[in-house]
Amino acid sequence: MAQEFLILNMIIWTGLYLIVALSLNIEYGFGGIPNFGRALAVLMGAIAVGGIVNRILMVILGVSGQIIDASGVVKTTLNDIIVQNPAVGIGLMIFCLLMAAVLGAITGAIFILPSAKLSEDYLAITLLAISEVMFMVSYYHPDIIGGYYGVTFPNVLNFIPGEQRLMVFAGVIIFIAILVYFLVNRMLASPYGRLLKAMRENEDVVEAYGKDIMMLRIKTVAVGSGIAALAGALYSMFSVNVIATNFSRVEWTFYPILMILLGGLGNTRGVLVGVTSFVVARILLITYKFEIVETLGLPFDPVWLEYILFGFVMLVILVYRPEGIIKEKPVMTEPIKEVLKKRKIKSRSSTE
Repeated sequence: MAQEFLILNMIIWTGLYLIVALSLNIEYGFGGIPNFGRALAVLMGAIAVGGIVNRILMVILGVSGQIIDASGVVKTTLNDIIVQNPAVGIGLMIFCLLMAAVLGAITGAIFILPSAKLSEDYLAITLLAISEVMFMVSYYHPDIIGGYYGVTFPNVLNFIPGEQRLMVFAGVIIFIAILVYFLVNRMLASPYGRLLKAMRENEDVVEAYGKDIMMLRIKTVAVGSGIAALAGALYSMFSVNVIATNFSRVEWTFYPILMILLGGLGNTRGVLVGVTSFVVARILLITYKFEIVETLGLPFDPVWLEYILFGFVMLVILVYRPEGIIKEKPVMTEPIKEVLKKRKIKSRSSTE
């Protein structure tokens, strides 16, 4: 049973981090936008679930009072309804994901506006600062998502027996992650993906061809933030508890950046490899960190092993393999594939 839980935990976190890392790869890997505030979009997904959808349910069910207490009443009432009518739980899940995507996209489009007058380095710090401010506001203002108390949320899969619920939710998360993977892969293997890489390499050239760089940035960050917010919504529904401390910059910004650096910037296969490798290594470290420290006789507390090791790994990647495990390749759109196919046929016929 312990091994099954370990595997399911790996599947859940692989799915969540894959969604976030793919969104960051659109902005940073392809577009060259250093979004060090990725945790903000994930937090917006949680706010959509715990703050907005919870209040909508309060109105529908006729529950009044502060959201901290009212959310518990909503959870109890709706859990009973979901047991009797599973369609309510499934519909609620879909509605939460849609709300999270919309709120994340709007937030991303608004908070990328400082990039109009900021270079990459200053933009990265500015986005990080904005993310931290929003994190502190949501944590110290209980009216948003309960502040440091948090709020509860109905179990959207309450119609499934307790022993199987974790397995089903793991399947839902990984299914959505795979769906996002194929959609992002398809989107980036298009002229839009080539345009993003062109913007990353030289914005002046893109502007010379008549493209609006600011509008392209807004659209890109809106898409990326909308995708990342799905992870925040999924995590909130999975944990049936929304609290700001679950959405720190380390977990949802710096770790995803490390994942795409590990796998390789500018390609979705590299993101998949980087996320999978990181999650497996991290969960095994968390599970067996005391045994590792004791066996190796390391002179520090086991709780620091994860941070020390991953910090060291990032330095090694940046120095010795900055391209990651899988090197970036040119974007092969359908027209380019057709041209290459025709050239290959011509060369073959000429040799014959």
